[in-house]
Amino acid sequence: MEKGNHSEATEFILSGLTDRLELQVPLFVVFLLIYGITLVGNGGMILLITIDPQLHTPMYFFLRNLSFCDLCLSLTISPKMLLNSLAERKSISYKACAAQMSLSISFGDAGGLLLAVMAYDRYVAICNPLLYTVTMSRHLCKQLVTGVYAVEVVDSMIYTCCTFRLSFCSSNIINHFFCDIPPLLMLSCSDTRINEIMMFAFMLCITGSRFVAILLSYVYITSTVLQISSAAGRRKAFSTCSFHLTAVVLFYGTLLFMYLRPTSSYSMDTDKIVSVFYLLVIPMLNPLIYSLRNTEVKDALRRAMNKLLTKS
Repeated sequence: MEKGNHSEATEFILSGLTDRLELQVPLFVVFLLIYGITLVGNGGMILLITIDPQLHTPMYFFLRNLSFCDLCLSLTISPKMLLNSLAERKSISYKACAAQMSLSISFGDAGGLLLAVMAYDRYVAICNPLLYTVTMSRHLCKQLVTGVYAVEVVDSMIYTCCTFRLSFCSSNIINHFFCDIPPLLMLSCSDTRINEIMMFAFMLCITGSRFVAILLSYVYITSTVLQISSAAGRRKAFSTCSFHLTAVVLFYGTLLFMYLRPTSSYSMDTDKIVSVFYLLVIPMLNPLIYSLRNTEVKDALRRAMNKLLTKS
């Protein structure tokens, strides 16, 4: 890449997960399997919720959108990662890098924001069950999801524009398997302090606010459930939240590990592993979490299979 203004750049080189040749084929097989399971799991969840009328409830409406975000996130990261894992030259064009960053931020953060919306849905369902159908109307659900996508589109555009306004004049080798903000900031020969302050401020406001919203929702949910006199009633109430709570712990536990660890212990290799879990493994696990022990989803799948067998 020629030195000078960043507009002269035509491509970046992604270093990938590892430079050890003996690990490239095994990693390709593992990530191809993860990619396949993610596509089938999330695509199947979207299709099942769409065709089964009994799943046309606010909770599954939000879950369908979460599956859509997970599916799009995987499509944004995995194909290029798989291609580069076996390629001799692991390049990505300047525009493709910007697009990948923008889309990964949009769909990754939208999933986290949807988890906060789903926490509010569970709060209303358990704490105000008599008003649930009125409060969580179809119109409100659509407004909430539209708001989620609008916030994340603006968020990703700001991040991407601020990152790619920088000059990359020393190297074009990104020490990562996809175009992420921290390794690009490390490459820049511009002053990145404004970007770092902005990234911290946005993370604090957006990620912090949705985490607090989830925490408060579950404080009220726990308080309400503990007031239920029967043990069976408490178990039933908690079971409606167990799938969502598992997804929340996985998602936000990973984020907390990424952002709250001491600076002295920061390692790009560790960041790559955490990113794999955050970007690839969690989207694969979400449909499994919501289906394997969810009676309503299993019943819907059984009905769909029976219809297919009857038609055949």
